[in-house]
Amino acid sequence: MRVRAVCLLPVVLLSLLAFPVTAEGVFKVGFAKADITPTAPMPMWGYGARHDALSQGVRDPLYAKAVVIEAGDKKLALVGLDLGRSPEADMMGRIRAAVKVGSSIDFIMLSGSHTHHGPVIELRDEEGMGKGKFDAAVAYVATLEQKLIDVINEAAAATQDARIGWGSADVDMNRNRHKKFEPKPTDPELSVIRFDDLDGKIIALMTNYSAHPTMFPGEDLRFSAEWPGEMMSHVEKELGTNVGFLQGSAGDLSCKPTETTNTIDTFGPALGDEVIKIAKAIETTVPEKPSIQGKDQDFTYDTRIPVDNPIVKKLLADAFFPEFGAAAFMSMKGDKITPHLTTILINNELALVGGSGEYFCDHAKRLKERAWDMKAIFVGYCNGHHMYFPTIEGASVGGYGADATVSWVPLGAGEEIINTALINLYTMQGKYKLPL
Repeated sequence: MRVRAVCLLPVVLLSLLAFPVTAEGVFKVGFAKADITPTAPMPMWGYGARHDALSQGVRDPLYAKAVVIEAGDKKLALVGLDLGRSPEADMMGRIRAAVKVGSSIDFIMLSGSHTHHGPVIELRDEEGMGKGKFDAAVAYVATLEQKLIDVINEAAAATQDARIGWGSADVDMNRNRHKKFEPKPTDPELSVIRFDDLDGKIIALMTNYSAHPTMFPGEDLRFSAEWPGEMMSHVEKELGTNVGFLQGSAGDLSCKPTETTNTIDTFGPALGDEVIKIAKAIETTVPEKPSIQGKDQDFTYDTRIPVDNPIVKKLLADAFFPEFGAAAFMSMKGDKITPHLTTILINNELALVGGSGEYFCDHAKRLKERAWDMKAIFVGYCNGHHMYFPTIEGASVGGYGADATVSWVPLGAGEEIINTALINLYTMQGKYKLPL
């Protein structure tokens, strides 16, 4: 018996060398962050009344926080940005191509927190679009692009064997700022995705909630990550880990402060305490069959108003400032608008749906209700920004966020996109069978 055991050992070693472990059982996670705070004065994103007033310093730093998930033979990057929006389509295309080459990333979801105290990122190195007048902002955009590429590649290089889990709770800290009838819809769900190493130590948390980050006074021209930044900092300090944020369906939702949570440095930590409760209750596991399925889609619609009309262009540009308007309209193709949808299914049970704009909360609620056998999380301001997406009934009552001046997609576009996401998810799960 002893002789046989000695003889078999080289055979076993040779077998391991000849037949390496496949990617089928791989589940790894990595985290990285990058400081994306502007270092020079430049126009600020979010409030039209500021026009082209330049920023005046920094209240707190802005970050890009990236989680890269490797499951089976696919990789996904989730990136929370302390910015008003995620990048334009042309920048998104270059980022996708670069991280595909650099780290074999298959899918990315870049979500702006929608802070109204971040920089304008639409300006371009072209006459009338920023060049010569806002050169610092133009230079910042080029630097931002490279930083986002680098932070995704850094997170990919840091991946390690991991566990995953998620949890959520309804937290009454947002309110509907649009509806004029009762009951006013809200989406109070606070969701947390927890990534651990194999010993149970948290690698990172990714959080998701829906509320406009507009608590910090608009007349204060300092850069700030607003309440999401305060929330993340609080959780990071209390748990000693990394925390990212993916904004939800905040198109018609604002914060709901109390007398004790009426500033960003009280509201953020209060929501952070709820994140901590959820995170501590999550049990993480190594997936039995790790996988990532995904799909990116562009939709093409006629706009509700003729945005290519010179008079309309001037009115909309003057609402902010001319260079911003000219640069922003560069992404348009005449009177066409092209929203983006990203649908991701992780391990056949965690669904992430990203929409490139400010979706009303009922869109996200209906997505979650109808994705009945999976955990669904809606991510707004994701992979582009195409203004507001009101529900059909929301548009019927008008008002800011629902009328055609800021909601350029046609009526029903949001519903169609959410329906498409649901079809994608159930198709990925293999629920739709072809006829014999």
